[in-house]
Amino acid sequence: MEFSAQSFPDEPPRGARMSPVSLLTEEDSAKDVRPQSIRKQQAPGSVVTISPIPAVEGESPFSVDFLDNSLSAARVIYLKILVAGVTVLGLVVFAVCAIYWGSIWSTPHRSVTGWIVDFDGGFVGEKVVASLFGMNGESRGVEWEVISASRFPEGLSQVKNDIVEEKAWAVVAINPGTSSNLAAALSAVDKSYNSSSAITFVGSEARNEVEYRNVIMPLVSSQLEKTSRAFALEFARNISQTINTTALLSNAPQIITEPISYTIDNVRSFYVPVAGAVTFAGLIYLLILSFFMVLLSNGARLASGLEQRLTLGSLIRVRLVTCFVGYFFVALFYTLLSVAFQLSFNIRFGKAGIIIFWMLNWIGMLACGMALEALTTLVTVRLIPLFLIFWIISNMSVSGYPLEVLPHIYKFGYLYPFYNISRGVRTIVLGTKNDLGMNFGILLAWLAISCVTLPLFQWWMRRKIVLVEAQPPAEQKR
Repeated sequence: MEFSAQSFPDEPPRGARMSPVSLLTEEDSAKDVRPQSIRKQQAPGSVVTISPIPAVEGESPFSVDFLDNSLSAARVIYLKILVAGVTVLGLVVFAVCAIYWGSIWSTPHRSVTGWIVDFDGGFVGEKVVASLFGMNGESRGVEWEVISASRFPEGLSQVKNDIVEEKAWAVVAINPGTSSNLAAALSAVDKSYNSSSAITFVGSEARNEVEYRNVIMPLVSSQLEKTSRAFALEFARNISQTINTTALLSNAPQIITEPISYTIDNVRSFYVPVAGAVTFAGLIYLLILSFFMVLLSNGARLASGLEQRLTLGSLIRVRLVTCFVGYFFVALFYTLLSVAFQLSFNIRFGKAGIIIFWMLNWIGMLACGMALEALTTLVTVRLIPLFLIFWIISNMSVSGYPLEVLPHIYKFGYLYPFYNISRGVRTIVLGTKNDLGMNFGILLAWLAISCVTLPLFQWWMRRKIVLVEAQPPAEQKR
């Protein structure tokens, strides 16, 4: 088709009626080559499928007050749409937003597993084990289990490895020789005695920094402090009958005031603040970028006329290829943004880490975005934002606190994209347990579902259009 200057006159032809957002004049509509099923919904001077109420003959633009009698019909339509929309949003608040509120209400809803391991085997280990185990049920947070030291032939290093492999959320280990070291320091009045070597608290902040900082760390520290004070009082009473405590207090007071204490070993720290962007908040942006890609693809097809001109098979292929290629580069830009802010990817996989991170973002965007792409075929671009709200909120609800502490209803999160993207990112960036195979597998399953449903939805919608086109004009007007 060739265009000339006459194709775009400075003023519309006489008799043409155009609004400020008009794309078609009445004269143009006579030449419209779009299918009847599409054309009959779009009146001249409109850009949406809902035909606007025509202006009163002879009325100047922008000249009527909202309460003018001539706008009575328009006001009714406006208020109906507004009231219906607000009602729908109210339902969204109570039905969808409640998903997230429920995930943080009364958190932690359940306790995580903690281990007590007595490598000492003496009177100190016995007292610490009894004290901590006796605190079970006092508050939700950590449920202690006593694990035999024989399970860890390699000692504390094996305990740390089990924490990394997420077999427990926290471990309190009474170190070997704690009782004998305390007895020796008491006998020798050892000024250099270090009580913090008695107990080691092992945890992994990178597994879930919210749970670690807000629940596990405060609770375990409080319980160990309470245990330490109780042991100090009992120890002081016992030795006061046989030892000159005055001399001991003068030379090595810590043996009486704090005979046992603890050190914290955070085996996987959340050491890079910017990592929070790619493990939680940034996932929202990832989904929003996916949504904009859906809008971009849809707008390009409509503006170019491909939506109505392509065969069904060709249209499906165009939509799929557009998504795969578009998300490939958007995921690359998202990855490069993290590189620009010096996020390291080398801790677990070396130089390959950045490629794995890129691929995880790409498959994650496809898993999230292709679901939107498929549903847009059915619900249209005007209604897809409602699903987007649900998609964001339901994903975020299972990405903040660990699923182990949420009510059982949130176990669906194990199969959700955000949860698996976040888990994969933590493995790459922070060196947590490697479940990348499962994470990629679940994301690819979401992608496969969308690759099946999109053609089915497109076939169904095209079939509806073809059936409408096949009807006589008189039938179409009904």
